[in-house]
Amino acid sequence: MEKQQLPNSTLILVFGILSIPLCCCYGIVGLILGIVALVLAKKATAQYLENPELYTGFSNVKTGRILAIIGIVFSAVYILMLIAGLAMYGTEIFNEEFQQQMLEQYQ
Repeated sequence: MEKQQLPNSTLILVFGILSIPLCCCYGIVGLILGIVALVLAKKATAQYLENPELYTGFSNVKTGRILAIIGIVFSAVYILMLIAGLAMYGTEIFNEEFQQQMLEQYQ
């Protein structure tokens, strides 16, 4: 019997990879992609563990899961930084002049 590619293994890897750089989109996009990748990885892992001799591509699932966890952590840190910035400075942190003043102050 020929081995099949594990369903969604490539998608899990792609979502895991994309969750890291897209965490800079206010943390939301990276967080969503990371969570989706983790849910899909859990389903794929359960399916693989039932019949490991039927499937290939489990390494993509493991790698995608690790990258998704990293993307979720980065997104959570980014969101916490935004919340802290809003708490300290209000909505002024989104003003370009204010950002320039802060950069000049700390240089």
